[in-house]
Amino acid sequence: SLCKTPSWNYKEKQEPRTLPPSPNWYCARCSDAVPGGLFGFAARTSVFLVRVGPMPGYFFVGELVGHTERVSGFTFSHHPGQYNLCATSSDDGTVKIWDAETKTVVTEHALHQHTISALHWSPQVKDLIVSGDEKGVVFCYWLNRNDSQHLFIEPRTIFCLTFKNKMTFSTLEEPEIPNGKVIAQTPVTNGCYLATGSKDQTIRIWSCSRGRGVMILKLPFLKRRGGGIDPTIKERLWLTLHWPKDQPTQLVSSCFGGELLLWDLTQSWRRKFTLFSASSEGQNHSRIVFNLCPLQTEDDKQLLLSTSMDRDVKCWNMATLECCWTLPSLGGFAYSLAFSPVDMGCLAIGVGDGMIRIWNTLSIKNNYDVKNFWQGVKSKVTALCWHPTKEGCLAFGTDDGKVGLYDTYSNKPPQISSTYHKKTVYTLAWGPPLPPIALGEGDRPSLTLYSCGGEGIVLQHNPWKLGGEAYDINKLIRDANSIKYKLPVHTEISWKADGKIMALGNEDGSIEIFQVPNLKLICTIQQHHKLVNTISWHHEHGSQPELSYLMASGSNNAVIYVHNLKSVIESNPESPVTITEPYRTLSGHTAKITSVAWSPHHDGRLVSASYDGTAQVWDTLREEPLCNFRGHRGRLLCVAWSPLDPDCIYSGADDFCVYKWLTSMQEHSRPPQGKKSIELEKKRLSQPKPKPKKKKKPTSRAPIKQEVCDGNEDESIRESSGPVENGVSDQEGEEEAREPESSSESLYFYYISESLTKKRKARSMLPLTTSLDHRSKEELHQDCLVLATAKHSKGTKIGFLGPYIVFWELGHLENGHPELFHQLMLWKGDLKGVLQTAAERGELTDTLVAMAPVAGYQVWLWAVEAFAKQLCFQDQYVKAASHLLSIHKVYEAVELLKSNHFYREAIAVAKARLRPEDPILKDLYLTWGAILEKDGHYAVAAKCYLGAASAYDAAKVLAKKGDAASLKTAAELASIVGEDELSSSLALRCAQELLLARNWVGAQEALKLHGSLKGQRLVFCLLELLSKHLEERQLSEAKSSSYNAWAAGIEGPFVERVTAVWKSAFSLDTPEQYQAALQQLQSIKYPSATNNTPSKQLLLHICHDLTLAVLSQQVASWDAAVEALLRAVIRSYDSGNFTIMQEVHSAFLPEGCGHLRDKLGEHQSPTIPAFKSLEAFFIYGHLYEFWWSLSRPSPKSNVRLTEASKQILITCKELFSEKHASLQNSQRTVAEVQETLAEMIRQHQKSQVCKSTTNGPDENESEQVAEQSLSSPQRECWCLSLCRSMWLICKCFLIHPCVIFQTWPFPDVLECCLILLHIGSQCPGSVTQDMQQQAQELLQKYGNTKVYKRYCQTFCT
Repeated sequence: SLCKTPSWNYKEKQEPRTLPPSPNWYCARCSDAVPGGLFGFAARTSVFLVRVGPMPGYFFVGELVGHTERVSGFTFSHHPGQYNLCATSSDDGTVKIWDAETKTVVTEHALHQHTISALHWSPQVKDLIVSGDEKGVVFCYWLNRNDSQHLFIEPRTIFCLTFKNKMTFSTLEEPEIPNGKVIAQTPVTNGCYLATGSKDQTIRIWSCSRGRGVMILKLPFLKRRGGGIDPTIKERLWLTLHWPKDQPTQLVSSCFGGELLLWDLTQSWRRKFTLFSASSEGQNHSRIVFNLCPLQTEDDKQLLLSTSMDRDVKCWNMATLECCWTLPSLGGFAYSLAFSPVDMGCLAIGVGDGMIRIWNTLSIKNNYDVKNFWQGVKSKVTALCWHPTKEGCLAFGTDDGKVGLYDTYSNKPPQISSTYHKKTVYTLAWGPPLPPIALGEGDRPSLTLYSCGGEGIVLQHNPWKLGGEAYDINKLIRDANSIKYKLPVHTEISWKADGKIMALGNEDGSIEIFQVPNLKLICTIQQHHKLVNTISWHHEHGSQPELSYLMASGSNNAVIYVHNLKSVIESNPESPVTITEPYRTLSGHTAKITSVAWSPHHDGRLVSASYDGTAQVWDTLREEPLCNFRGHRGRLLCVAWSPLDPDCIYSGADDFCVYKWLTSMQEHSRPPQGKKSIELEKKRLSQPKPKPKKKKKPTSRAPIKQEVCDGNEDESIRESSGPVENGVSDQEGEEEAREPESSSESLYFYYISESLTKKRKARSMLPLTTSLDHRSKEELHQDCLVLATAKHSKGTKIGFLGPYIVFWELGHLENGHPELFHQLMLWKGDLKGVLQTAAERGELTDTLVAMAPVAGYQVWLWAVEAFAKQLCFQDQYVKAASHLLSIHKVYEAVELLKSNHFYREAIAVAKARLRPEDPILKDLYLTWGAILEKDGHYAVAAKCYLGAASAYDAAKVLAKKGDAASLKTAAELASIVGEDELSSSLALRCAQELLLARNWVGAQEALKLHGSLKGQRLVFCLLELLSKHLEERQLSEAKSSSYNAWAAGIEGPFVERVTAVWKSAFSLDTPEQYQAALQQLQSIKYPSATNNTPSKQLLLHICHDLTLAVLSQQVASWDAAVEALLRAVIRSYDSGNFTIMQEVHSAFLPEGCGHLRDKLGEHQSPTIPAFKSLEAFFIYGHLYEFWWSLSRPSPKSNVRLTEASKQILITCKELFSEKHASLQNSQRTVAEVQETLAEMIRQHQKSQVCKSTTNGPDENESEQVAEQSLSSPQRECWCLSLCRSMWLICKCFLIHPCVIFQTWPFPDVLECCLILLHIGSQCPGSVTQDMQQQAQELLQKYGNTKVYKRYCQTFCT
């Protein structure tokens, strides 16, 4: 059981680690521990369990997952024998009882009707769990008998509960005690005592027997080194108490700033407390402490565990009052991970709680050696990038568009760039300086910082002058490449390691490759169809230098593409090349890809992170998934491969966790599909969701954040600005307009109602005098006397209404009748004053503005502008624009409509009032088109781009949807406007989409759109005929009914059927036409096939080669025909599709290769090696067919060889090529040497890691481990084997210096020898003795590798 902890080895070793979410705030008991070393704390919706061992040592043992909302309470059972039981309470209204061993729920109840705020497990009754809620209701639940009782104290929130001698004490919410922690103490002679902590900054000791307080302790103000007291520290005080067991005279409490104090209750006149960790600066918490819980280890040491607002969990030794260890945690999403290229093992983590964590993963003394950097950040950290050569220089980007540089080795605040992005910073990258920084005078930085933001712009920052302006590289791209159309929105930037090539990922899914120094566009990759999220270049220190040209990319689609850009970069084309075929395709994820990273220890090994909640390791060269990590409970956002351990990977997600995991320990090899994917989605959805609450109608609407911040991310907001909702914004309070009810009453009723309406008096313009005239008769008489006296006094001039006019005006304003106030002002003749007052109060009307010209032309202009501003505040933008047009401010009116997204109205005004060539009209179309494109309205966006005379952008946006209809329309549009290259590319993509649906007619119609695709039409025609041929022979599972008419009704050999269709359907007859089609297709190159190449893609590539072969035959270019036919056979052989290879043989070589030998003529032709390889594959295929025919169920005595079979066995002599056998043996030897070298490098790296991390008390032991790994006898064995293999390789290349045999593949010679020997054993006499002897000699000579050694011993001994 968990109460009996097994001994644990705390020595440094490779093991999984976890950076967990922060413990929940403002909970009186959300962490607890039991004897033996098991500690648990609540974080968001789950509970993390930690095994605490001999100091220093701790590790995570599991997680309790089941609640759907925040866990508000957690407690263990402290009864011997059931330490494995614990209880949790949550905001979802349930209390769950768990078995910590199995991580499963034993039982649960939902008795509370309101939010649960307190929880405790009785230390006296084994099965009693007590919980209290925010309405003052306490429930007692007995686990064994499933019974409950409730108690109502008073309607106030219960913050905490604690037991003592079967009594329950509770702290209630009162004005002077809004929170607190209650701890009971063992009875002494004077009775039972209770300690309480309150927000009034005091600790009080109460005597339960006497019912009154006996001691008051006042919290001291402790000044910290280097600063004063925060004035807000009193407001957020959370006073936590712990009364140590068997120590009645001592009490532990927290203080204002997170300090812990040990109070001595026996000292009443002098200083009563001792500060924890007084001798060590910086060991205390930096913010308020929420929980304290004791723990007794196996070696009977008394520890105290504390959780705080500073997101640290600390362990204290109660004997020395010193901090044993600190467990850091995360308060937000883990957005970015980056290992330092200089300080190996130093991992930077960008977190959504506004802090950067620097994790020293190589520390032996502390597995979680983490430093926090928060100064100057003030927002979510979304991007990180270390300087490649400068130690401790870390660039960061934030959610609010900020870019800065941190020196992690100093305490200085970061340098912040003066140029902000308008939206979130997506990516940071260091690269060589580009103009204008590269052309500046004086010293220039060797590397500059590039940042890509959510608005689609890439900025270049000078790290030496971050206060200066950053440069938009779009200007350089546009000037260097003479681009006139709108540049795409950039979403990702990645530099090749040599700093010569830059890749930009775009919102439309394209990737552009640029060459320094002027960013010349050399290549565009049109592979993804959605926003590109991540791009990564392969490292340059692999065993094969050409692998450094591999580039992996992921987008909002679930597919990863790998492209090999070696040929494009080395050829340096004059005009940009468009790539539409990937080098490798990695399929398996079920949601968008957020991050990819190459392994620095392997060739072609990649790890990817996805929104499907998993991380996947791939072998990209073989397109194979290797292992899949499913430990996260949320969507993965970032992933990084350890630079020191090839088995170790770090990943971060939106579950507030960073996991270190080992590839060798994963159970799954590929991402989940089907039911497994649904289960993983349910696990992810168990995270907390925002819960809308009923609120009063707000006066203004707050913007809804793109990401919902759960847990501690919004708790930090709550601390500074009061409670807020979890990213939830209610709708505006809109009053429902009541529609008038239709009436069918008679005209009589109408006239009566009208007459009643006429009797109603209008509001008086002079309400004061009207009210005065309705007073009593005596008061009216008195008024007459007062007026008469005033009228006839000497020197007094007074009118009847004069003294009251200003009072009346103010009365109208105060009573909400501005129109009456305006009329009174107009009576006075102050029209200008009326307009000014109405404008200041936002009460201008159409009537007042219409009267404004009476006061003059300038006053009218000013009044119209003021009225337009007022209308804007009232969201009446169209009306405001109309008033601006009345004073001939056309550009202002258009800009007003544009800025408030009334693009249609703005365009109408611009067309009506401006010249057609005015640039503002084009800008309106482009801006509206960009908005429509972002919202997914591609067709309307294309119309806008056409209106702006940007046909290229119109075609591209139409093609973004990626379906066949959109691609066809985009291709036609591009053809109309003269964009032939784009039209050709889109038409080919459309045909390929239709090909996937086996719509042959539609594919041919799409290819008709562009004349340059005639060669592709021939390829698709041959593919259609071959597919129909395979379907007729029942060799294809997929069937189609949309064949073209010319695909049926033609008989004869397959090649003759193909040429006949070409002649009848495509008018391809003359040698000149064949030669033109051949030149079109020869420029297209496809990557080699693998076992994982999709069948439809494989057939298309094979038919491309077969089309080249037929065209070459028609122009009598037999050398090219042989090479093309051989490429088709090799593709089917490499993909493991034996059926397709044999069908190619039967269709194109029905009578063998003899006629090709005659056409090639002399033996000195350079194509003779290719012909011999083709002939060998032909014989190889028939040899296998004959061998399989012997496996049919029939007695061996009845096996008779036909003439064709005898002829096949005779021609098999061509397969016994000594030169090819030697070359293949060398290749196998090279592979073994590479494998041996890789293993030696891995062992060497492990030994270096042991040496570099040796310090502290384990230094001697680590040296012994390193010496053992270096002096192993296996090393000598490897060296001898390596030397022998290298000698064999050198000998082989000395004997065969000619490399012509490396040009064309050849069937495995030893494999053919084994098959012939097996046939000879099954059918004696079928294989001659000479051939058997020759086969055995080849096996003995070249069968010394691991692959064939066992089989050679079988047939050669």
